Amino acid sequence: MARNRLNLPTVKSVGSNRRGLGIQSKLLIMLLSVSIGSTLVVGYVGYVSGRDSLRDAAFDQLTSVREAKTLAIQSLFTNIESGLVLDSSGATGNQAATEFAAAFAELDAQPVDPGQKAAVDAYYADSFIPDLEARTGQESAPDLFEPTSSAQVYLQNTYTAPYAGDYDAAAAVDDAGDGSAWSAVNAKYNSYFREMATRYQYEDAMILDTEGNVVYSVYKGVDLGTNILDGPYKGSALSTAYTDAVNSNTLNYAEITDFDRYQPSLGVPTAWGVSPIAADGKVNGVLAIQLPITAINEVMTGGEGWQQDGLGDTGESYLVGPDHTMRSVSRLLIDDPEAFQKLTIEGGSSPDLAQRMVDVGGSVELQKVDTLPVDLALTGKTGTVIAPNYLGQETLDAYAPLDINGVQWVIVSSITTAEAFAPVDDFTRNLALAILAIIVIVSLLSLLLAQVFARPVRTLVGAVRQVAGGDLGVEVTSKTRDEFGDLSVAFNDMSRSLQVKQQLIDEQKAETDRLLLSMMPEKVARRYQEGEETIAENHQDVSVIYADVVGFDEFAVSLSSEQELSILNDLMRQFDDAAVAAGVEKVRTLRSGYLASCGLIVPRVDSARRTVDFAIQMTRIVERFNAQHDASISIRAGIDSGTVTSGLVGKASIAYDMWGDAVNVANRVQELAGKPGIFLTQRVRDRLPDTTGLVEVASVDIQGTPQTVWQIT
Repeated sequence: MARNRLNLPTVKSVGSNRRGLGIQSKLLIMLLSVSIGSTLVVGYVGYVSGRDSLRDAAFDQLTSVREAKTLAIQSLFTNIESGLVLDSSGATGNQAATEFAAAFAELDAQPVDPGQKAAVDAYYADSFIPDLEARTGQESAPDLFEPTSSAQVYLQNTYTAPYAGDYDAAAAVDDAGDGSAWSAVNAKYNSYFREMATRYQYEDAMILDTEGNVVYSVYKGVDLGTNILDGPYKGSALSTAYTDAVNSNTLNYAEITDFDRYQPSLGVPTAWGVSPIAADGKVNGVLAIQLPITAINEVMTGGEGWQQDGLGDTGESYLVGPDHTMRSVSRLLIDDPEAFQKLTIEGGSSPDLAQRMVDVGGSVELQKVDTLPVDLALTGKTGTVIAPNYLGQETLDAYAPLDINGVQWVIVSSITTAEAFAPVDDFTRNLALAILAIIVIVSLLSLLLAQVFARPVRTLVGAVRQVAGGDLGVEVTSKTRDEFGDLSVAFNDMSRSLQVKQQLIDEQKAETDRLLLSMMPEKVARRYQEGEETIAENHQDVSVIYADVVGFDEFAVSLSSEQELSILNDLMRQFDDAAVAAGVEKVRTLRSGYLASCGLIVPRVDSARRTVDFAIQMTRIVERFNAQHDASISIRAGIDSGTVTSGLVGKASIAYDMWGDAVNVANRVQELAGKPGIFLTQRVRDRLPDTTGLVEVASVDIQGTPQTVWQIT
């Protein structure tokens, strides 16, 4: 069904003689809101500029720290190399190398003393090996380390085993009082090399002869007397560096090795500086110093003065080797070992490794640093980047390759972004507060002006909502003489016009709804009103009654058309009332016929019983009609149950109808009987709870199957 449309009247402009402030002036006042936009633009520009400046300052600060640490660590290694070359080329070094080598050869020419051998073996089994296993966490066999040569057994029995790992005590002994030539040489030179190791913080200083024998050591460890070319430590970095130094053919040659786990130092990562001891073109031996890891950590941590270096509470500088492990200690390991252990485990390290770093208090060659700045620096690049660090924290990093002779390290200075950009956050917060304050002031002013400007608008909006809600005829009053006043007048005219038109529409709709409901069920009428054009439904288990009023034409012969129609309408109204009472739905009414169903609109399990009851009630209505009008009309009704289809038929002239097998059979049954009465098919009889009072009268063929027809007596 097409919707009703309202033709709104055209509203002419109201007179142009206005007084007071016009709408254009009010709009100019509202443009003050532009100040908010201006504030935001200025604030954003200031924010971007200030943020970039502060971020650049953070990067510059970190870069400066990196450069300072780079110079400091390079200076440390330069001094080590210079001191190493100076000591190896001086007269003292050459004399000591020559005399220690001769004294060592004298000891080595003697047979091994079984008592000394047993004492040294006991030291390895009871002291050194347990300490090595405790430090490294790995099992070791004593016989792999125990000395075999005479000189090695003698020296370790005299200078190593008696002090059981107290290296400072062993270094302090210049002469063991054994009367050997080696002790005499040691008494002559030991104080010199001990002072050198102490001054430069060397972990050890050793002299090796030209055959690879360690003929002297300041701290007299288990490597004293061993041969690094064919002894238990032949695969160490010291062995490789020794060979390079001997074969260098350069008197001022010095080589620095990367850190390597050195078993005589209980598996502690050890780096070496080696230089040939030579004079007059002759190599007399090799001077090897164990690089001072404490001095390296001192430089990288600034003596644990990170804040004085400009690294705040979370910043640090550290070295990383080509194997992506640290070459200096982690700051957090020093500051908070428990937090370090937790974070490094979260970063991918095993719990055992994390516990080991905490136990030994160091992270060199233990802490993995597989990060972006390290990768970039190892490719030779220098720069800054924001990336996660080895503990999984987001940091600002300044990285660079480290130029040290003989090693390929990188240096990284880092600080967490939370701390580095804290000034940026403070600046952002202060700027946001300032902008917020300005916006609040401007908003309050704009709100005050908006109230004046929007009051007539709100009035009109409220009136429009009332009209939209169905309250037509609403009018508004306006005291202004501007465009809002004109709009109020136009609205009042429109509201009155809508009220009149709505009344007409309501009357028309009510009449239309009444007509539709008289023609079809409410459900179908609603679908039709919603715009459906093809409405048809299939229904199962529907009982259909097709009834003819027999004898009405003879009765109406003597009546006028008006009387006939009035009496017929009254009769049909009684049928309709009885149908409603029985739960039966009328489908259509003819002049002498009545088609109805039960279970069509409202499904019912007892549709057959209700339909039969309705047919009996129709008979009683006819009996009362005959008594009232002295007539002799009767009802001939056929009832069947089954499948039917209902829907709207036609386009220009629409009618609600029902058709299908049950309708056809009901019609055939009542025509077949040829006499008044209520006739049922076998399908109806099967659905009745009580079949008394039924007599068989005929048979009808339904879909090729004979069906008995019954009459209610």
